[in-house]
Amino acid sequence: MNLILEALSWLGQGENWLGDSGIFVRAGQHLLFVVLVVGISAAIALPIGLFIGHTGKWKNLVLSATGAARAVPTLGVLTLAGLWLGIGWQAPLLALVALAIPPILAGAYSGVISAQGTSVEAARAIGLTEKQILTQLEIPVGAPLILAGLRSALLQVIATATLAAYTANLGLGRFLYAGLKTREYGQMIGGALIVVALALVCDFALGAVQARVNRRLGAQKASVL
Repeated sequence: MNLILEALSWLGQGENWLGDSGIFVRAGQHLLFVVLVVGISAAIALPIGLFIGHTGKWKNLVLSATGAARAVPTLGVLTLAGLWLGIGWQAPLLALVALAIPPILAGAYSGVISAQGTSVEAARAIGLTEKQILTQLEIPVGAPLILAGLRSALLQVIATATLAAYTANLGLGRFLYAGLKTREYGQMIGGALIVVALALVCDFALGAVQARVNRRLGAQKASVL
């Protein structure tokens, strides 16, 4: 209970929110870094997942690799990347991209697979090209699962991006490391609470987008029926 009160006291001090190392700046750094990581991961994983889901090529190989990647500890990857790349933001970027790719890849693959069946065969029968089938049928129908993969990746990266402070003076993780090092546990818990709040806000926003897509997809199905 005392630790919670210390965290609330630390959060209530205005000087902790302002300045180059304040909460606002750190939260902005954290969010920008998360967006960068998820953007790079999506640029890699989405095309691969859509291609594999549509064609079925290399399905077993990629799914096995995705499962193996999820089992790799992010801190271990970060440590190895830090030894290779040195101090800076590049090592956590590499480690977090490795963390974010599997759920995005799985979501894209599952989304395309969910759309396949008689609708795809009918689309081919009326002369649609494979590109048209993918962009006009499979991606729109699979959008909820694709967004679910992005949502899962985003939340994982928001939480794990605190590890960026392990090799770089970056993001909200600095509060956790500084608090642990100096035994200022109020600062440490306060920083963790901010990370949780940021994750909840982002999850709510993406959840609203996903629900809207689901409603639109349901309305389209109802109109067809």
